[in-house]
Amino acid sequence: MIDETAEEIRSMRTHSSSVVAANAAHALEELLDREYPSVEEYLRELEHNSSALRRANPSHASLVTTQREIIETVREADPDTVPAAKARTEGAIEAVVSTIETAKHRAAEATADRIEDGATILTHDYSSTVLEALEAAARDGKHLQVFVTEARPRHLGRKTARVLGEIDRIETTLIVDSAAGYYLSEIDEVIIGMDCIVEDELYNRVGTYPIAATAADRNVPVTVTGSSAKVVEEGFRFENDFRPPSEVIREPPEGFDVANPAYDATPIRLIDTLVTETGVSSL
Repeated sequence: MIDETAEEIRSMRTHSSSVVAANAAHALEELLDREYPSVEEYLRELEHNSSALRRANPSHASLVTTQREIIETVREADPDTVPAAKARTEGAIEAVVSTIETAKHRAAEATADRIEDGATILTHDYSSTVLEALEAAARDGKHLQVFVTEARPRHLGRKTARVLGEIDRIETTLIVDSAAGYYLSEIDEVIIGMDCIVEDELYNRVGTYPIAATAADRNVPVTVTGSSAKVVEEGFRFENDFRPPSEVIREPPEGFDVANPAYDATPIRLIDTLVTETGVSSL
C-alpha cells in the first residue's frame, strides 16, 4: 500500500492535495500489520516509509506537514513497546486525517457563504475545496455561472467542469487557458485552491500566476481557499515538479526542448482574500 500510494502521488493521479495527504497518512497503516523485534526498529521503519511518501512529491506542503506530525506525535510519546508505538501511530493517523477532512469542509463552507447569488466565477484547474464550496452555494439556492480553465496539458479543468455540469443552479463553461483574460471582464470573482502558501508566494497549478495578474489589472478580486495546513511559515521549501514532455507533445521533440512545470508562484499581493477553516483573511 505504501509503495502504491507513493507511486500514485509521484504520478499525480490524485489531483487534490488534501486527498493526497489523507491517502499518505492511511498508507502508513500498512506498518501496523507487520512484526518488529523492537520499538527502535519499528520507529526506523515508520520514519523510512514516511520519508518515502514525502519524497514522492515534496511540493505538497500538506503531505509533508502531516507526515511530520505523525512522526513527531509517535516520537514524543516515547513508547516502550511495539504495540504501544503502533497504537500511538494509529491514533496519530486518525487525528491527522480527521483534521484534513474537517479543515477542508470548513474552508469550503466559509467560501460558499461568501459567494453571492447570481455571481459569475472563474476557477482554474481542479480543487476539491473549490468544488465543495460551489456545490454548497448552489445547494443553498444560489444560481452561479462558472468559467473553468482547461488546465493544460493534463486537462484537469475538464474534470472540474464535468462535476460542476451535473450540479443544479450552476451554469458551467469550459474555456482554454489562454482565454482567461478574454473572459475576466465578465467575472465577479476568481476562486482557486492552493497547493501551499510559503512566505509571500502562493504555489498552485501552473497558470495561476497569469490569471491572478490579469485579474488584478481588471480589478477582479481573487480568493484562495484551502486548509490552513497548506499555509507554511517555516521548515518547508517548495520544490517544483517538472512533468514529462509527453504530456505536452506526443512525438519526441526534435530540435527544441519542452518545458512542463506543474506549478507556478503567485505573489500574495495579487491575492485579495484567503479562506481557511480558521477564518477569512484579507491579504
